[in-house]
Amino acid sequence: MYDVSTRKRALALVAQGRSLNSVGRETGISRAAIRSWQHRLEPLPRMTTPDPGPPADESAYAYLLGLYLGDGYISPHPRSGGYYLRIACADAWPGLMQLCRETIAKVRPGIGVYTLQKQGYGMVTSYSRHWPNLFPQHGSGKKHERQITLEPWQQAIVDAHPWEFVRGLIHSDGCRITNWTTRLVGGERKRYEYPRYFFTNKSDDIRQLYTDTLDKLGVEWTQCARNGNPFNISVARKASVALLDAHVGPKH
Repeated sequence: MYDVSTRKRALALVAQGRSLNSVGRETGISRAAIRSWQHRLEPLPRMTTPDPGPPADESAYAYLLGLYLGDGYISPHPRSGGYYLRIACADAWPGLMQLCRETIAKVRPGIGVYTLQKQGYGMVTSYSRHWPNLFPQHGSGKKHERQITLEPWQQAIVDAHPWEFVRGLIHSDGCRITNWTTRLVGGERKRYEYPRYFFTNKSDDIRQLYTDTLDKLGVEWTQCARNGNPFNISVARKASVALLDAHVGPKH
């Protein structure tokens, strides 16, 4: 027999997303016992966790918001009432994956963050009951199939930290590439290369958030089709590229 506090501790560990094997090893309680507590007819009273309030680091939140709108989603835990925040980061950008983990920890100090390895990418994951409070854009279906707008408090953070927001969006759904063209100079055709930023997202609302922020920062942009895809925002003018290089830079 286990006392109530022992049962609560085991179930709280499971609610954090831990496996039954992991909780069993840490507590010395059998998987069968933990599973029976999860499914018994009269469950223990659920421990309540106070809402921790606004993000601890607003600059980090602006960046994480950009990552979330690009490559993130929130899913409910099937039993605990909590939620997983998941941000997809390609294996090609290990620095981005580490930065994502560090950013989540800044937004919610002390929270657990781990990476689930998938084919070709890692899913940076964190469990909390309060992720939907921090990302009220959470909802059923794909982001480009529903309206995406910022709450006034989110817009205030983006206005205070616009470059971090743009950086998060580009690090998720953007890239810095080198284009080239040829020109006839003195009868000789010469090749010229120039850098360019792209941001691609199917959501009209998310692209609007991106371009509105670029406008406030004085970055010139154009909307264009790329590989037949019309959902692209390009920044190619030299001065604007220099601004993005100074504040965003390529992924690594």
